[in-house]
Amino acid sequence: MKIAIVGAGAIGGYLGAKLAIAGEDVTFIARNRNLEAIRANGFRLQLEDGSEQHAPTAKAVQRMAEAGPQDAVLLTVKAHQVRDLLPDLRELFGPQTMVVTMINGVPWWYFHKLGGPYDGQALRSVDPDGLLAQHIEPERVIGSVVYPAAELVAPGVVKVIEGNRFTLGEPDGSRSPRIEALSQAMIRAGFKSPVSKDIRGEIWVKLWGNLSFNPISALTHATLQDICRFPLSRELAARMMGEAQAVGQKLGVEFKISLDKRIAGAEAVGAHKTSMLQDVENGRALELEALVGSVVELGRITDTPTPTIDAIYAAASLLGKTLGDARGRLQVQPLA
Repeated sequence: MKIAIVGAGAIGGYLGAKLAIAGEDVTFIARNRNLEAIRANGFRLQLEDGSEQHAPTAKAVQRMAEAGPQDAVLLTVKAHQVRDLLPDLRELFGPQTMVVTMINGVPWWYFHKLGGPYDGQALRSVDPDGLLAQHIEPERVIGSVVYPAAELVAPGVVKVIEGNRFTLGEPDGSRSPRIEALSQAMIRAGFKSPVSKDIRGEIWVKLWGNLSFNPISALTHATLQDICRFPLSRELAARMMGEAQAVGQKLGVEFKISLDKRIAGAEAVGAHKTSMLQDVENGRALELEALVGSVVELGRITDTPTPTIDAIYAAASLLGKTLGDARGRLQVQPLA
């Protein structure tokens, strides 16, 4: 299977290297030092048990036109970065190319083939001018939920922290030949890659934590463990998750675990900095719209109040603007 990895970072590197080792024809879309490293040495993985794997056959190009049409395009960038890839992304498309959205948060295609009263509605928080829907035909899309944690420790080198599960799902819940083929390729590469009949339900379980813990951590500089163990912040996260659950249920989502169990799962991760806190500390744009702004919009669409989410979204949005305007970053440093 010809597979392009768009976003040769931690998750993209993990996926692409394992798929290449398993014999798939993998091309990374990369830039700068990452591009040079992959071209020179392929891609390397440092696994959880301390062992290493090397994918010498992995290719890397800077321009998507150099890769040409693919069987599958794995989008492993952040949600707000997809727009910057247009219209070049179409250079990777052939008549049957799948686009697999391995991105946190509510995807722009959420209402495609949803059924019911909201079917086909646009989601402006993540696709404000409709460019994503215009350039990526919804029929190409396969949803995915990314569970592993990994870190790009050097150009062309990824350290796997934990996990190997990537759930896949067609927007209409079908078990199509194309998703079966992709799932089998992922499984051959050593991943757990089940096909879900309810990919939106899977998305919401992860989103449930991301929409609360990410902005709270960005604002407080606290780890997951700290947020869950401090009574006031634990209650704040629970209120946000309760409001989100009400929104999800209006959209037909069945939450298969309890709110308390979801919080306990986050606490069990330990002293982990969320991706949004890491972005604050490193002066990167915050992934707010897909994780939080989208839920605010879904609340408006479904006429569901989200006052706590609204307040945290406002504060985190101002933080993102402040950091962006100053081209700065914020870190908590110990006193000398």
